[in-house]
Amino acid sequence: MGEKNSSLNPEIRFIRVLWCDNANIIRAKAVHVDSINDDVSVGISRGQQGVPVAYDGVVAGSGLDPVGEIKLKGDMSTLTRLPYAPGHARVMGDMTKNGKVWENCPRGFLKKMISNTLDEGLEVKAAFENEFYLLKKDGEFNPYIPSDSTPFASTYSMDINYEVIGDIVESLIAQDVTVEQYYPESGPGQHEITMTYTDALKAADNQIVFRETVKAIAYKHGLQASFLPKIFPDTSGSGCHIHLSLWKDGENILHDSGNDYNLSETAQQFIAGILNHLPSLMAITTPIPRSYRRIQPQMWVGAFDSWGFNNREAAIRVIQEDDGTIKHFEFKTADASSNPYLALGAVIAAGLDGIKKMMELPEPVRKDPATLTPAEKDKIGIKPLPTTLEEALTNLKEDEVLLNALGVELSQTYIVVKEEELAFIKNLNAKKELELLADKY
Repeated sequence: MGEKNSSLNPEIRFIRVLWCDNANIIRAKAVHVDSINDDVSVGISRGQQGVPVAYDGVVAGSGLDPVGEIKLKGDMSTLTRLPYAPGHARVMGDMTKNGKVWENCPRGFLKKMISNTLDEGLEVKAAFENEFYLLKKDGEFNPYIPSDSTPFASTYSMDINYEVIGDIVESLIAQDVTVEQYYPESGPGQHEITMTYTDALKAADNQIVFRETVKAIAYKHGLQASFLPKIFPDTSGSGCHIHLSLWKDGENILHDSGNDYNLSETAQQFIAGILNHLPSLMAITTPIPRSYRRIQPQMWVGAFDSWGFNNREAAIRVIQEDDGTIKHFEFKTADASSNPYLALGAVIAAGLDGIKKMMELPEPVRKDPATLTPAEKDKIGIKPLPTTLEEALTNLKEDEVLLNALGVELSQTYIVVKEEELAFIKNLNAKKELELLADKY
């Protein structure tokens, strides 16, 4: 890194170069500062993107193998000292091959979608809204139990978890992540911490930072944090809603009081595109079997392909302020088992397709979709969303827009990895499945 070495905090000894694979496992190689020359980069096997969550091997049919390497080049604009790991810093890595972005790079995919958005004269800003459980282990037969048994928004839960939540928040702030709100969620031991919105790439980077930080700080407190979308069958699942807004020339363009629903024409088309592709998007935004145990009617998760104002049962919740203005909307059919670069990139690709094809936004749903009669659902065009990963993957394999956005290599590898994970998990009982996944996500 040449002269940049002198600008590093003298306490930093290792710089971790991170990547997030198609199984949404966050991985890294650490480079010692004494070995850094012009940049911070490492070589990794090209087969790495073909590795499923179930085992460390390349899935047959992924188009990848262990022969040959790609370069993981650190983005030095993301250099951050890790407050929970003294002596270590982190940079996000970009996968390159022969000096160009590798087609299988998830972060490169999101960058490409951002570039396509800029070509339309638009900018997407976003934030990921995470729910997670704090768990403690309790022996071989009941390995995971909640850290407390308090109800939604309990102040007692805030007191019980004061130290661990405080350490998480301070650590996030130290890494330049702005925290907006915190409250205990409805599940026992479940919590939600929200981050403020930012540009799309930084939002996805922040999601990686958030997951890494929550898990690391929980471990220091003798707990295990898990973002798994469904841990306990009879308690709330954990989502990772994506908040989005559209900007042009530095101005938020969602609101337009002269248009239907007070939404600008561009906003309507963008949301219509997301709804149109939602059944296939779910293969990317809700990408494991347990995702679908969470997505149930009347569970505030968005189980129907619908949108509405401040409607927490709609898949897309347009948030209307007290004065009627609209600044952002929430994509609810997502969880933290999804790779944030792929999830956000795919949502943007769907929205851009809506703009290019000038798609019309259907009527908003003004009630809980589950309470509507079949005739009422047909009138508005509301249909149930996929109830299994198999169904979502089938939809994705037929969605030319999303496949073309991902590209031939990334779409092939991603689908094959997900199909392998699905086949592997089907053979596990609930206990073994939880043991496999609770610590991974």
